[in-house]
Amino acid sequence: MRVLGVDPGTRFLGYGVLEVDGPSTKCLAWGTLEGGKKLEIHQRLFVLHQALREVVDRWDPDEMAIEEPFVAPARGAKSAVAVGQAQAVALLLAAACGMTVHRYGPSQVKAAVANYGAGSKVQVQRAVQLVLGLGTDPMGEDASDALAIGLCHIQHSRTANITGIPAGLHGGRSR
Repeated sequence: MRVLGVDPGTRFLGYGVLEVDGPSTKCLAWGTLEGGKKLEIHQRLFVLHQALREVVDRWDPDEMAIEEPFVAPARGAKSAVAVGQAQAVALLLAAACGMTVHRYGPSQVKAAVANYGAGSKVQVQRAVQLVLGLGTDPMGEDASDALAIGLCHIQHSRTANITGIPAGLHGGRSR
């Protein structure tokens, strides 16, 4: 099974591709897609869609794990709407490609990867690097968050296989 983890954002969108083979999980790719700081929102969303489509075409994931938008009140509603728009781009792409989609809240991801639902980005990044054997070189926060989202989904899927309780906030086929 291949999982595409997505950390949505309109300026930067993180992605990570993980492959699960029995008990082992291998990281195939990760990165950050840039929407373009000076572009209008509709142009940024299009750029992100095209770039994410290239990732999907190259790696052919079976499932998408995506983080539910959370924006601190200090950042305001405008920021929350923008993150939701970036999430919609990824969700539409998943539907077009027939991927199963699973959504996770930020605290779920942190708890699954760093064993602490209020962990810092640095803690999450370090946990991702340790679990996937990626060394200690710094990586972009958006990419490490996307890998963490993918790892969270894999953990929830393994638990679901044992308990019969579906993984993610809304598991199931997106087509």
